[in-house]
Amino acid sequence: MIALPLLTVQPAVVVQPTAAPVSGRSGSAPVRYAGLDGLRAFAVAVVLVYHLFPGVLPGGFIGVDVFFVISGFLITSLLVRERRGSGRIDLRRFWIRRARRLLPAIAVLVIVCSSVALVLGGDVLVGLPRQILGAFTFSANWLSIAADSSYFAQGAPELFRNLWSLAVEEQFYLVWPLILLALAFLRPWWARFAIVLASAAASAIWMAVLYVPGEDPTRVYFGSDTHSFGLALGAALALLAVRMRPLDLDAGESALQAFVRRALPSLGALAVLGLVVCAYAMDADAAFTYRGGLVVVSLLSAVAIWAAIVPRSSLGRTLDLGPLRFIGARSYGLYLWHWPVFVLACAFVPDENEPVAALLVGAGSLAVTAAAAFLSYRYLEQPIRTHGLLGALRRARVRMRASQPLRIAGITGATIAGLLTAATVAAMIVAPVATGAQRLIEQGAASLNGSAQGGTPTAPPSSSSPLRIPPDPHPIATGPDISAFGDSVMLASAPALQETYPGIAVDAVVSRQMSKAPEMIAGAVAAGGLRDVVVLGLGTNGSISRDTLEGVLDAIGPRRQLVLVNVQAPRSWTDGVNGTLDAFATAHPGRVVVADWKRTISGHLDLLADDQIHPGHRGGLLYAQALGDALHTLAEHSTVRPANPWDQAGPRPQ
Repeated sequence: MIALPLLTVQPAVVVQPTAAPVSGRSGSAPVRYAGLDGLRAFAVAVVLVYHLFPGVLPGGFIGVDVFFVISGFLITSLLVRERRGSGRIDLRRFWIRRARRLLPAIAVLVIVCSSVALVLGGDVLVGLPRQILGAFTFSANWLSIAADSSYFAQGAPELFRNLWSLAVEEQFYLVWPLILLALAFLRPWWARFAIVLASAAASAIWMAVLYVPGEDPTRVYFGSDTHSFGLALGAALALLAVRMRPLDLDAGESALQAFVRRALPSLGALAVLGLVVCAYAMDADAAFTYRGGLVVVSLLSAVAIWAAIVPRSSLGRTLDLGPLRFIGARSYGLYLWHWPVFVLACAFVPDENEPVAALLVGAGSLAVTAAAAFLSYRYLEQPIRTHGLLGALRRARVRMRASQPLRIAGITGATIAGLLTAATVAAMIVAPVATGAQRLIEQGAASLNGSAQGGTPTAPPSSSSPLRIPPDPHPIATGPDISAFGDSVMLASAPALQETYPGIAVDAVVSRQMSKAPEMIAGAVAAGGLRDVVVLGLGTNGSISRDTLEGVLDAIGPRRQLVLVNVQAPRSWTDGVNGTLDAFATAHPGRVVVADWKRTISGHLDLLADDQIHPGHRGGLLYAQALGDALHTLAEHSTVRPANPWDQAGPRPQ
């Protein structure tokens, strides 16, 4: 048995009798903290709305950070309570309890959803072996980072992507008791408290340092090193809460007690209101989110928890209302099931992005999630929590022996579990390596690589004839006149662009942002390879600014024209990006024009991959058509002319 030395604490009086339970060693009476189930209900509700009804709550992802603070507080309270009650902390027993609490429900989720995914086939199976490994080893976050999997990519999402947060929590559960062991040797309580706060600050600072504006933030969002500040703040709150003594009227109240009595109730209510505002206003694409925003959410959560658990707290009573407690107690199952169910529903519905279909998919996913979570809570989580895994199995066996209907039900259930397990193994075996969109992108990259090896010119070829006819006053650009820069959508369209515009120069890479365009174009100008018409197909991967577009226009110079390809993607920033492009083209008539890819493909979404973003070859031909329409418009309304057309064209004919 591994035990922690005594953590010197004062008697805690911040507990109310009805709330989220935290038990110490087996057999000890559970402690219940007021308001925590209500906060859990809020956290899981905003996460579900964020995922199931995209765009309704842009900041709903903050629910995960609320969960982190609650978990840090509860786990630290449990460890301190166990040490005070028994004189030691059994780490082995603690870790087994955590695994027993989480793994059975995960196992059921995995075999059920993997089996359904096997039936549906396609992109929902991509990466399944890695995801299942991450689910059972609580390493999903780091395995996703290693595989360059994006949390924020909305096309062809992974089936068990939401398990990343459970991995972060379980990794915290693994190391935090050991850190407490080291902290126990520090006698002053404030030293322990300061070190835990410092660790929270270090994690938040590390997130801010590693975050790169304009790039995918998955690394800093998934990383246990960069996203543990909420857990640490919850732990710090637990260490602070145990310092609260009952008020001694003769001795008077301390400054901390005065703060708790006078200011904390109002601050707690404001903190809950602040969390609601963050759920509506915070943006996953904003730099502020990763450079302080999520820290603000964690601090608000800590204040709300503290205000809820003090004696006779009106906030605690409000958050303990029956419906909130009911949802909060089942929040684990709701969080566990909602994302895989939603992914499977999207794979089942032909056009899940159509407004009515999207609403039905979200509502249907919510109903299935609620049913699965409530069944899991009643028949899996509660029996195991009450009797332990082996105890629950023994009780089930006794009941089966006593009743023939229950025996038949048990045998049927075991048979179904065996079949689902076999189907899960089969799904792992047949899981494709890449999504349909990834295969289209790889084909586009192969096309560009092949043309480069074949010697496609990087600049317009010049004629050796000394005599030329006068230039067309409204020439339409052809392939040798065009330099195209884009992201994965242009990359997937590259074969069709090369077929339609022979000699076009295409420079497209996955996840490229518009913010990189001015620097990229300036490099092409310096190398002497930028042609007369510049095409930019960027904006799929994030919002853009007018300042960036002005920088692009300055970089190409006054003698070149610019075509901006707008965006087709089921992403929250699409309308904003397209509006910015239209406004910029309107402000620069005759020199800038928009290629309306969104309108051109809108009636042919079946020509896109399952992500509703990347075109196959036929879709790529429509991409080329949208570009052609823009080139015609540019030729008809161009305000860009050579200073001396005859000098540009060569000698005058005699």
